[in-house]
Amino acid sequence: MVCLCADWCTACRAYRAVFDHAAAEHPGVRFLWIDIEDSAAMLDQVEVENFPTILIGEGERPHFFGAITPQREVLLRLIAAHRPLDMGQDTGSPEVSSLLRRLQDIAA
Repeated sequence: MVCLCADWCTACRAYRAVFDHAAAEHPGVRFLWIDIEDSAAMLDQVEVENFPTILIGEGERPHFFGAITPQREVLLRLIAAHRPLDMGQDTGSPEVSSLLRRLQDIAA
């Protein structure tokens, strides 16, 4: 579970507490907060147009990539819908798959 945000974004700064609280409630899920400005080189060709943008993946398979409304309930529903046992087909492009691999490398 990766949140792509920017420090200058007031919605992102407010959402950080929601994201961190969800991480504490789901210890079996790895959560990463990535500032897109600090990690611009890693994002390569992936376009982040709105905040917060969430990336969910398992292994090298992205299952969700998109902007969500910055609300706790939305994040919790997204987590529940994308538990490993419920995950379906890849939903990302090759660029998103590549980003997922790079993010897993820095989280290891």
